[in-house]
Amino acid sequence: MATKEQVVIVVGAGPSGLATAACLNNLSIPNIVLEREDCFASLWKKYSYDRLHLHLAKQFCQLPLKPFPTTYPTYVPRDQFLRYLDDYVSHFNICPLYQRSVESARYDEAAEAWIVKARNLGSSDSEEMEEYSSKCLVVATGETSDAFIPQLEGLNTYLGEVIHSTRYKNGKSYENKNVLVVGSGNSGMEIAFDLSNYGAKTSIAVRSPLHILSRGMVYIGPVLLKYFSLNTVDWLVLMLSKLWYGGDLSRYGIKRPEEGPFTMKVKYGKYPVIDVGTCQKIKSGEIQVLPAVASLGGNDVVFEDGKSYPFDAVIFATGFKRSTNKWLQGADDLLTDDGFAKPAFPNNWKGTKGLYCAGLAGRGLYGAALDAQNIANDIKRVLQL
Repeated sequence: MATKEQVVIVVGAGPSGLATAACLNNLSIPNIVLEREDCFASLWKKYSYDRLHLHLAKQFCQLPLKPFPTTYPTYVPRDQFLRYLDDYVSHFNICPLYQRSVESARYDEAAEAWIVKARNLGSSDSEEMEEYSSKCLVVATGETSDAFIPQLEGLNTYLGEVIHSTRYKNGKSYENKNVLVVGSGNSGMEIAFDLSNYGAKTSIAVRSPLHILSRGMVYIGPVLLKYFSLNTVDWLVLMLSKLWYGGDLSRYGIKRPEEGPFTMKVKYGKYPVIDVGTCQKIKSGEIQVLPAVASLGGNDVVFEDGKSYPFDAVIFATGFKRSTNKWLQGADDLLTDDGFAKPAFPNNWKGTKGLYCAGLAGRGLYGAALDAQNIANDIKRVLQL
């Protein structure tokens, strides 16, 4: 097996990987991008629902060196974001190697290089491995790389449909069906809203306290943080939320956390729910809020309060896991066991021996764009290119 020598290897062709490759290309630093799927930005192209929009205003979501077109709305819909990414890839001449599943990456002290082995999933020989070496390795596999469904008791005995949110497109096929959404993050709340709009009898299981904010409240948060403390901004935004949505949502099954929305984002990387209309549907009874799921069996779902209800389908909006630790060796200083950046922001992107990570600090596209620029500039400085 011949080793293909590179200057930089970027693993992942999602927005973080594309941003990194663009910044490297802009500085004329040779690189290759390895992507296990058959396209770039596969989460957006293949595994997202139709009505998805960027949750933050476009100025916080654009990739480096190329702003969104001025004609785009403040909150960019999925189809326009994909057009933007198509133009981005073309503009910066990014050419990922698709269907390359990285199986291992380790640093070779003698060669002073990273040795990366990738399985070529597009080859007629499914066991065919390719080997690459590089001075620098960038982990850009994303925070949403592996869909996660919790192994609840009785899940394999449940007779209804079970899917992860990455398989949901729209609610057209669920009209008049009893559907449970498990997970009350932004995807779960928006999918529940979409199902209700299509006439599904919709319920959502809410396990933890959560903040519900409007897009406007989320937008003004970062603006206010330029002038006021985190605690002050949390207090102001919470007052607005209580005025808009009501002071006590517990009667509808929703509790607010003790810590403020922006404090939780900074400390835990946990986003508030950006309401698209779900809250009003909950208040009107069109969407039923239920406690956490305890078990499933037959046609029924049993909840932690002991009650059970029949459902035709269960959609798990339960997030993602990261599998970096299964293939990457020697990253203990840079990544946690769960695949997030270990160093605190803004130094989250750099490890040792030419190892970097982009978009793994819980700061969305804005953070990924910063990481990409920092990584490219640092590689140029270190390698004196």
